[in-house]
Amino acid sequence: MKINQTRKILESGGVALGCGASQLRSAETPRMYAAAGLDWIFIDTEHGPFTSETVQDLVRTSLLAGITPVVRVPDLQYDLVARALDMGAEGIIFPRIESREVLEKAVSWTKFPPRGVRGFGLSGPMAGYVNASFDEITAHANRQTLVVFQIETVKAVEMADELVSVDGADAVMIGPADLSTSLGVAGQFDHPKLAEAISKVIAACQRHGKWPSIQCRTPAIAKTWMERGMKLIGCGNDQVLLWNAVSAMSKELISARG
Repeated sequence: MKINQTRKILESGGVALGCGASQLRSAETPRMYAAAGLDWIFIDTEHGPFTSETVQDLVRTSLLAGITPVVRVPDLQYDLVARALDMGAEGIIFPRIESREVLEKAVSWTKFPPRGVRGFGLSGPMAGYVNASFDEITAHANRQTLVVFQIETVKAVEMADELVSVDGADAVMIGPADLSTSLGVAGQFDHPKLAEAISKVIAACQRHGKWPSIQCRTPAIAKTWMERGMKLIGCGNDQVLLWNAVSAMSKELISARG
């Protein structure tokens, strides 16, 4: 059965690099990301307009291309998590976590019994089309699925140790936009208050043996946080990459036209 390559990178002490897919409903996106050398793709169904069928296309193309598909669910609901995993997603991101009890329940949805309560719906993508026993499939999925939750508010930062210590949660992702808003410095991604809050979360991750993660807007910001200990890093997304390229090209052409 397929090994989660992003998880393998993290377990070896490396840094896993990814990019978001949030607007463009094309299965070419994960193929391009994989060809560029990225490790994982952040499939965003919280802020993105994707239907289940689009998520399925993105996940399955990712698996074929060799890039780890990680789906951010739009809400904390069992069916949203189960469907994404049954499509073949190799990781789940839970947004807006502020409660240990809620996080524990959400994590349980990603694990088959006895570790959790995930229902068994055998599918080809989930099992990798291999001839394996029931116990082998469930044990493999429990080991390989990457479980990430987001800290996006002051309240969550204050609860960092309590949240990060939850068993089965592998990585903790900072949402800089929402966290900066909660701190009263909206959009000021270099503000000391935001840097201090993120550093507190990194320290909590280090104490509890979890991987600190962040979604960044630019490579420069990503590099800064990589140097400060971030291990799972997302940078940009499909529409931003396309807009930056198109606007730069257009600017040159318009200038040349005079």
